[in-house]
Order: sequence, then C-alpha cells, then structure tokens
Amino acid sequence: MNIVELLQSSEIGKVIITFFVSMLPVVELRGAIPIGTAMGLSPVASAIISVVGNMVPIPFIILFIRRIFAWMQAKSPRLGRIAQRLEQRAVSKSSSLYKGELIGLMIFVGIPLPGTGAWTGALIAAILGFRLKPALASIGAGVVIAGFLVLGITYGFTKIF
Repeated sequence: MNIVELLQSSEIGKVIITFFVSMLPVVELRGAIPIGTAMGLSPVASAIISVVGNMVPIPFIILFIRRIFAWMQAKSPRLGRIAQRLEQRAVSKSSSLYKGELIGLMIFVGIPLPGTGAWTGALIAAILGFRLKPALASIGAGVVIAGFLVLGITYGFTKIF
C-alpha cells in the first residue's frame, strides 16, 4: 500500500490530502474542494479545510516574495527572468487595483477564474506594498467567497447544506 492509498483510507488522511492540495498554486481551493468531496468528505468540510489550507502560504508570500525575487535576480539570469515574468504578471493583474483598494483585491481573489486566487492576490499585495494584516483580511475574505462559489457551482447552492 503506497502513501496515497494509506491517506485515502482514513478520514484524517482525506483531510490532509485536501489541506495540502489547497495550498498548491494554480490548484488552490478550486481543485481541493472537488477532490476532498470526491474522496468522501462532506462538501462543507471540504470547503472549510480548503479555505484554511489555501490561506497558509499567503502571509509568507506577502512577507518574503520581494526578497525571493531579488535573490533570484542576483543568483542567475534565468531565475531573474522568471522573477521578472512573475512580477510583470502580478502588475498586469493588478491594473484594476490601486494602493489601498482592498475591496478590489478581495473581489479579484474571490472570482474563481484562472489567474485569480490567493497566490496571485498575495503577489499583487506584495508588489503594490499593501500592509500584511489588511491584505490578509482582504485575501481571506476573497478565499471564503471563492470557496462558496466553487461549492455552489460544483454541487448546486441548494444541495450544499
């Protein structure tokens, strides 16, 4: 029995898988909620676990991404180009946001479309210089909205509860 089968065979294992999948960039809670439910967790439990897991990396991104980008640029030209592309992507995604527009950040994160989400929202917050606590609150609210929308779209708003 491999580790995935072992984890899938217990409730705590299903919670762990859902939690860690929700922490992944691109996938985030949009993929974790259906995965958790497909493994047998209730939709509400899957959503709660996914929201919490999705928020775990966010303060680290906000606090350290600029230093990481600077290190990447100093380390090698190739890493520097990757950092520059990521930074340009964040700036292009932030065109509708201005410094202090936390509601816009919340809406951006809350729309469950490709290229939006907590990771990109945290990158935008860091690039635009948002303070940690307000940015976390805004991104957290957006993640909750996205979780509710993903649940509703995937399982029907009337079937969730």
